[in-house]
Amino acid sequence: MLITGAELADGRVRDVRVREGRIVAVDRGLDPVAGERAVDARGRHLLPGAVDVHVHFREPGGSHKETWGTGSRSAAAGGVTTVVDQPNTSPPTVDGAAFDTKASMASTASYVDFGINGGVTAGWDPDSLFDRPLFALGEVFLADSTGEMGIEMGLFEEALAEAAARDVPVTVHAEDATLFDESALDADLGGVGTAANADPWSAYRTTAAEAAAIERAVDAGADGDAQVHIAHTSTPEGIDVVADSEATCEVTPHHLFLSRENARRLGTFGRMNPPLRSEERRAAVFERLRDGDVDVVATDHAPHTVSEKRQTLSDAPSGVPGVETMYPLLLEAVRTGELSLERVRDVVAANPASIFGLDRKGRIEEGRDADLVLVDLTNPREIEAGALHSRCGWTPFEGSQGVFPELTVVRGEVVYERDPVTGAEEFGEAVGRNVR
Repeated sequence: MLITGAELADGRVRDVRVREGRIVAVDRGLDPVAGERAVDARGRHLLPGAVDVHVHFREPGGSHKETWGTGSRSAAAGGVTTVVDQPNTSPPTVDGAAFDTKASMASTASYVDFGINGGVTAGWDPDSLFDRPLFALGEVFLADSTGEMGIEMGLFEEALAEAAARDVPVTVHAEDATLFDESALDADLGGVGTAANADPWSAYRTTAAEAAAIERAVDAGADGDAQVHIAHTSTPEGIDVVADSEATCEVTPHHLFLSRENARRLGTFGRMNPPLRSEERRAAVFERLRDGDVDVVATDHAPHTVSEKRQTLSDAPSGVPGVETMYPLLLEAVRTGELSLERVRDVVAANPASIFGLDRKGRIEEGRDADLVLVDLTNPREIEAGALHSRCGWTPFEGSQGVFPELTVVRGEVVYERDPVTGAEEFGEAVGRNVR
């Protein structure tokens, strides 16, 4: 493949040649050769495929919510070319056998490259887990969430030691359940879909609970010489703790673009862990993203069915889908002048690849994997659940604007293509491989 006349994130206009899955030239004036597909990219931007280090594709055990096939198609259509699946499936990925089952499912069905994380519970088997090509340890839950895998601090410190001995990163879900405000749930939890339904959850899982747990996790990582990455940081206070340490952190699109002011519209569909915060805190998190204090944007793509979410607050599961809308929402923020394109490239591609040691991903450079996304920043469209590809069939960003890919390439293979005029879509074949 030869992509000509594309503008890169840094403003350079270049031609990009792809051979055998790798980028072999980034230059000007390259001419097509026989057998090479030529893509005229004049007027459009060519970006590295996103590396989403936090997804829940629900298999095994939850295929009614999502599968490796539907989740990875959604990723490809959103410009995500590598995903990292978390361990709270059924069975949980806490031993080598569970890892092998998940890896087998992903390798035959995924349209994008993937990594698989190992989980930590009282019954985990670190020897067999670390004998596999583990991407990272975690999401290690310091408070219960979907899958009920919350652990105590002692076991967390043991896991840090195991990971540090093998030079494996540890991703942490940091909330301190002892600081949750139980009185917040005394509100009437009936009446699905009302504003009152969403607010108690935010008041219950407090900002103080997140900041305290982040501080403890960061300190424990430093004491144990372990590489700690804090998942889905939802508060400016939490980001500031990480910024003053050797740890790294991610934020989600829903904590960047949604707040408690969206409670009336979302109702129980807005329940997630950690919860939505105040508009003031949301704006402060976005400011820290813009200013460089946030290392990674990752989706925490956590799909549940409409019927599951359409329950009372106490019964609805936590989580929202997002793998297909992350890049589009951030690119819309570029289009409107709220973010720079280089900043978006860094937090969705370059930084996660660097933090997790994916030396061949994250940038458009000679020798790297040809994981590429072609977009037209002048052509946003409305986000509609019916046009997305996740099995769950809904999105918290319904009605928002996004800049979606026209072309997504994984290691030189076209996995998704959308005609810019007609909107017709086409998917390639499953190409996924374990990036570890």
